Amino acid sequence: MLEPIADNLWTVTREQRFWGLETGTRMNIVRLADGSLFVHCPVALDAETRREVDALGPVRAIVSSSLFHHLYIGQWTSAYPKASLWGCPGLAKKRPDLPWTGVLGDGPDAAWEADLDQLPFTSRFEHEVVFLHRATRTLVCADALLNLSKHPSAVTRAAAFLMGNSGPGKGYLERIAVRDWALGRKQVDRILQWDFDGVLLAHGGLVAHGGREAMREAYAWL
Repeated sequence: MLEPIADNLWTVTREQRFWGLETGTRMNIVRLADGSLFVHCPVALDAETRREVDALGPVRAIVSSSLFHHLYIGQWTSAYPKASLWGCPGLAKKRPDLPWTGVLGDGPDAAWEADLDQLPFTSRFEHEVVFLHRATRTLVCADALLNLSKHPSAVTRAAAFLMGNSGPGKGYLERIAVRDWALGRKQVDRILQWDFDGVLLAHGGLVAHGGREAMREAYAWL
């Protein structure tokens, strides 16, 4: 269930429908310097997933970095009540039923600052916040680099074609998703100052290498 990406970094890929379209989704887990776990964009917590997660270490932080990645948070907070819960700007208002610890901002919390950098990409309607796992030079994001062009579903690939989604972050949808283009340009430029090679994205295949160039190319229009 848990796929190791590099030392102290794992991912889980699941099926997920969004607005009736099968897009898939992905959860990422970082083991922090103190041995605890940072859980990014949780998927459904079944018994097998919980066993594998518990074998890695104690869950310290549960993070939903996009307005659309909140469906399973309740399962995780019930299972790990001692873990802190963090959401992107606006998510606490969308999900007032959840026991939020705080809002993700412009810089990492003390709980994960030794391992992860953090920047907002809030010019998009998802109000996303993205992360850099410094040790592995990996960008950890949710929707910032959508890539459905090679999805197993022919229907999904057809939808990607109609959106012009030919690669990570490409397509007409991005021009709609970014509400404030001037702010978007500034935020992308800050992300591009990071030293990263790989990308873990929620919807689409992993970017093993060339991730920084993919990000630059995806948002060259800003």
